[in-house]
Amino acid sequence: MPFRYRLQKILDFRIRKKEEQLQNVRNAQALVLKIEGLIERNNKEIASTRQNMRQADFIMYESYDTYLKHLYVKGESLEADRQKAQEALDVEKDKLRELEKAVKVLEKHKEHCREAYIEEEKKAELKQLSEVAIQKYFAKTKEKQEEEQEELLKELMKNPLYNEEGM
Repeated sequence: MPFRYRLQKILDFRIRKKEEQLQNVRNAQALVLKIEGLIERNNKEIASTRQNMRQADFIMYESYDTYLKHLYVKGESLEADRQKAQEALDVEKDKLRELEKAVKVLEKHKEHCREAYIEEEKKAELKQLSEVAIQKYFAKTKEKQEEEQEELLKELMKNPLYNEEGM
């Protein structure tokens, strides 16, 4: 009979949950990367605005200054969003670690059960072989005893005293 793990459904369920959580972690990482890309783009916009400000007429300075303030506020907001996304990513990673630990525990338990099953199978096989060997031994000894009895009976039949008394 092949090995069947009695908690296989639970193990499969935990593996599915771990895979779902892994996908959540990937999504959270993608969000963090997206926000970092927006921050990078905002920083480039600030740098290009400053460069353009240096070359513009002084009448446009106030517009550039207002636009730069807007970009700084946007940058701070993006940084706050990145912090929140990073915290969410850390939470998702912690959940993933817990689910991985739960899966590892069950996999280890499954391995121990499999080893115990194999050991039990070996013991049963050895017991069966031992019983077969004992039966063969008793059959051989019984055969030998019968042969010895036949030989003894033949010797007795050859003995002249037995023939006179027996008849």
